[in-house]
Amino acid sequence: MSHNAKGALFALLSFGIFSAHDVIVKMLGAHYAPFQIVFFSVLFSFPLVSLMLIRDTTPGHLRPIHPWWTALRTVSAVITGFCVFYAFSVLPLAQTYAILFAQPLLITVLAIPILGETVRLRRWLAVLVGLAGVLVVLRPGGTELTLGHAAALVGALSGALSAIVVRKIGHEERSVVLMIYPMTTNFIVMACALPFVYKPMPLEHLGGVFVMAAFALVGGLVLIAAYRKGEAVIVAPMQYSQMLWATLYGALFFAEWPDGMTLLGAALIIGSGVYIVLREGRTSVSENTPVLRTRSRFETGTSLRLGPMIRAMKRREKVMQETTR
Repeated sequence: MSHNAKGALFALLSFGIFSAHDVIVKMLGAHYAPFQIVFFSVLFSFPLVSLMLIRDTTPGHLRPIHPWWTALRTVSAVITGFCVFYAFSVLPLAQTYAILFAQPLLITVLAIPILGETVRLRRWLAVLVGLAGVLVVLRPGGTELTLGHAAALVGALSGALSAIVVRKIGHEERSVVLMIYPMTTNFIVMACALPFVYKPMPLEHLGGVFVMAAFALVGGLVLIAAYRKGEAVIVAPMQYSQMLWATLYGALFFAEWPDGMTLLGAALIIGSGVYIVLREGRTSVSENTPVLRTRSRFETGTSLRLGPMIRAMKRREKVMQETTR
């Protein structure tokens, strides 16, 4: 089996695990406010993530080199976490994923003012097709739009903003800085809101939150393995397999079946996203490759962030190769 095939299989497994994580979010969302779910998710993730961050041997301190960009990314990650958890709680899984899949399109647009990226006609057309797919999923005027739809849209936008800011400052900021600020801020903000929405959680629900945190960590590690095995241009599109998982899990656990319009809109969004990924894979087309460089799952500020870990591992491998020559 080729390295790319192994990378693709690891990625499919990873996004299946992430989808199982989102199923637990939806189950808990039927009983608790998103503030409470995010709070306990961060609380249980801290020990697991801390073990990973200890391995960050990059010299430096915890003061950000780019404080304003770090603050912007932190705020956007906190907004993403709340909005995505809320959307999963109230919308069908497939519909939520379809809207969140617009994130690569938004990253492409935001890369113009933030990274100075040049987006030519073909990628603009892909963005427009993808945004048309979002409208097909939402069907304004043809169906009732709820706060859940708005939350999914805001989550996609704030997630894209968080990703593109990391693309701008990630080569200078330490991985621990990029991870610890959103998690700490999430913990503090949700703790402040918790007294107003708190409901006692039985042991099985607390166990569900712990399993959710474990799924986020394991899924991240498997995805890192996928990027170590295969090329990014092969692995990145595998995230769209979550639509298949959403259909399966939605039918099994929530009696949800995506209708034809949702599937049509998702096809437009996924098709345009895959085109942008493949287009950026050609080095002559994109100098910054913003989507490929921010290619992991949408960040909620509640678990391990994959991009810095992938880059750190590649740096270590490069150093080891150089020292063995």
